[in-house]
Amino acid sequence: NQNYKGHGSSKGKEREQRALIRFKTTLSNTLTDVLRNRPGWVEVKDEGEWDFYWCDVSWLRENFDHTYMDEHVRISHFRNHYELTRKNYMVKNLKRFRKQLEREAGRLEAAKCDFFPKTFEMPCEYHLFVEEFRKNPGITWIMKPVARSQGKGIFLFRRLKDVMDWRKGTAGRRLASLEAQPARNTVNPSSSHDTRGSDDQKDDMPVENYVAQRYIENPYLIGGRKFDLRVYVLVMSYLPLRAWLYRDGFARFSNTRFTLNSIDDQYVHLTNVAVQKTSPDYHPKKGCKWMLQRFRQYLASRHGPEAVEALFRDMDNIFVRSLQSVHKVIISDKHCFELYGYDILIDEDLKPWLLEVNASPSLTASSQEDYELKTCLLEDTLHVVDMEGRLTGREKRVGGFDLMWNDGPVSREDGAPDTSGTGNSVTNTHLGCINNRKEQLRQLFCSLQVQKKASS
Repeated sequence: NQNYKGHGSSKGKEREQRALIRFKTTLSNTLTDVLRNRPGWVEVKDEGEWDFYWCDVSWLRENFDHTYMDEHVRISHFRNHYELTRKNYMVKNLKRFRKQLEREAGRLEAAKCDFFPKTFEMPCEYHLFVEEFRKNPGITWIMKPVARSQGKGIFLFRRLKDVMDWRKGTAGRRLASLEAQPARNTVNPSSSHDTRGSDDQKDDMPVENYVAQRYIENPYLIGGRKFDLRVYVLVMSYLPLRAWLYRDGFARFSNTRFTLNSIDDQYVHLTNVAVQKTSPDYHPKKGCKWMLQRFRQYLASRHGPEAVEALFRDMDNIFVRSLQSVHKVIISDKHCFELYGYDILIDEDLKPWLLEVNASPSLTASSQEDYELKTCLLEDTLHVVDMEGRLTGREKRVGGFDLMWNDGPVSREDGAPDTSGTGNSVTNTHLGCINNRKEQLRQLFCSLQVQKKASS
């Protein structure tokens, strides 16, 4: 097939231990710096042959099915990544998974999936939303476009009139076409995440879909300001599920004190850096972030270590359950990996809520501290992806990444038992703990060299 493009071939000669890695990326941020500074890696331009491609999702959609890749080649997204990262698909998969757990394991087990706010896809679930809205008058809702980021298109509302105006304007054509279709052609929410459905078809819709989500009105506040957490999860495989959790991350703060009296002020309610940096009070050098280690220490000083352990264990549950909800749906290609950015909100009862999962978390730094975090994150991502073929595959920790799930929960390196009582909890996680990654990497690779010499 002349439309097929092959990558990773060695022109008839097998490269020894892949000493030279040819990489390609279209991004120009921290990622570019990390790739260009990595020993033994060389950049490929234009149509050159590559071994590693940190691609954007548009390239994936247009080229994945027409690209032949050798065994060792890696790209940075799974083909239907949107099953977890589009807000409407994420919720549908979680709802389906919750029902499955209830059937197979009972209500108590299913209740462990109650970590996302009540959500309706708009406009196809508009009538269901109206029914729910009228049951709980006066509460606050938030509308989000399903496939946009950086706070674009989001608004809060308490009156049905606000949604009616949106329905007549933004979604009017789409909703009218849905209502006019014969019954056999109406959108079926339970099947709209079928992997046979094309991501391209979604993008071709004349009107963008939204979700209406119950707004968390009692967020945990620090200094009177709202925040959410950005946490990084690296998935190397879905069948079997193999996922790593990064120790570092950050809390993103709003610049304006929280109040429900002004639901139209985006600087109060949206913590996205893209939004907050346009605030008159934004300080470019300080930014609006705390590192997770500082956040964890703050909570421990206020609530004690046991409450903090329980909170972070609940977050571990969110990461694992959300991945389990799609692990049979996402196409697990051996060439693919995915670095997800999880957005978690904590309420005043120290309950974590999953807001969304990002397939392309921002790798552009907003401060020097942010640059250092993302540089280390990306370096360790490349260590785990292991294009050089140095790892044994039995590692529980690589740099700042801890293996939290490997076709089942992973116990801590010290052999400590799972004391949570859940039986399903992941224990090999150290989110917000000290990240002595350089020392760990030095010991790891020295040990691997010794093993290699001994075996030869």
